[in-house]
Amino acid sequence: MSKRTYFGTDGIRGQANSHPMTAEVALRVGMAAGKLFRRDHGRRHLVVIGKDTRLSGYMIEPALVAGFTSMGMDVRLFGPLPTPAVAMMTRSMRADLGVMISASHNAYTDNGIKLFGPDGYKLSDARELEIEAHMDEGLQEGLVAPADLGRVRRIDDAQARYIEIAKATFPRQMNLAGLRIVIDCANGAAYKVAPEVLYELGAEVIKVGVDPNGCNINAECGSTYPDAMVAAVREYRADIGIALDGDADRLAICDENGQVVDGDQIMATIAGAWAAEDRLSGGGIVATVMSNLGLERFMTARGLTLERTPVGDRSVMERMRGGGFNLGGEQSGHVILSDFSTTGDGLIAALQVLAVMVQTQRPMSALARQFEPVPQRLENVRFNKGAEPLKNATVMAAIAQAEASLNGAGRILVRASGTEPLIRVMAEGDDEALVARLVMDVVGAVRAAA
Repeated sequence: MSKRTYFGTDGIRGQANSHPMTAEVALRVGMAAGKLFRRDHGRRHLVVIGKDTRLSGYMIEPALVAGFTSMGMDVRLFGPLPTPAVAMMTRSMRADLGVMISASHNAYTDNGIKLFGPDGYKLSDARELEIEAHMDEGLQEGLVAPADLGRVRRIDDAQARYIEIAKATFPRQMNLAGLRIVIDCANGAAYKVAPEVLYELGAEVIKVGVDPNGCNINAECGSTYPDAMVAAVREYRADIGIALDGDADRLAICDENGQVVDGDQIMATIAGAWAAEDRLSGGGIVATVMSNLGLERFMTARGLTLERTPVGDRSVMERMRGGGFNLGGEQSGHVILSDFSTTGDGLIAALQVLAVMVQTQRPMSALARQFEPVPQRLENVRFNKGAEPLKNATVMAAIAQAEASLNGAGRILVRASGTEPLIRVMAEGDDEALVARLVMDVVGAVRAAA
């Protein structure tokens, strides 16, 4: 595959107003993608654009609009809206392309551009490379005549549309009456829609992280900082806490005691309930290599499978589509429910957990420990540029020795980070002391080779 210049593992991302997250690059993305997706010259072409609450969105959005309209594409602007909502609306509005301006759980100083095809799924690597090729060539020849320039309109009811879509995923015969729920929106894209959905379904809602100012997205709030959610649950004696990240495609949950529940337990909760109702497709779920061995044992004990993919929601989604699975996700709380959405949706995942609470009449603390996690340890080792520690004979021997020591009663995973010069060493097994020793043995070998 050709080397990627702009696109990373999840669109284009970087520090706002520095390459590649500049107005010029955004303009080129709009021009290149507009040129590529202007397929049928006999009709108007449409792109929809959503964003989170970052200050830099005011710079990126008009640059994208200028690029798309110069290529003859009409633009519809949603304003602040969760990433999964933009994916849904791309498909429901029959758009040629969807764009989300967000850097997800990163600080406000970063921003990013994610692209969705007309089917609502993230663009393939091949499509992104085509856009890159157009970005670096002369785009003047693709410009349309003055009368053919695209037109731009704001969609004022975009948030209301998503609120109705999200509510419709909750079982019709149920409601949230009697539940006190803390919702932390990370001062991000879901700051209006998420509390409204919970309120309209009948809950008493305590709102956190719903006052964005352009610079406070993910700042000591949201799924990457669950302390704010936990504090509010304890202060207001809530039944459950839900925290979303900046673009609301992932979540964290805590029970009524303030104990945080990770993505593996969330997936187990939903998988168990769906399997009992014969709603789980594919005979199991899809998770990444980082999900706990306890989740795998939970699934196996129920005659279900856990299929593992490389880290990243795109890998999970591809395997789900290939194997007919309707539930998958990551330990980080990125949960994909393909019956409802083409990408992770933190709010809709939370609604499925709430449905289990309502149906079983059990507190979140009783649902939060679906399985006993196997002791797991992760260490990161930075290496020098140009070094290739994973090809070192001593490192390979240390990994082989660790696998032999676990003797099938655990796993060891050693991989390079996709974004930083780091080697990630993870091991898990029933013997916590052995796991810790094996990780340090491999870490030592990697450090020597780095």
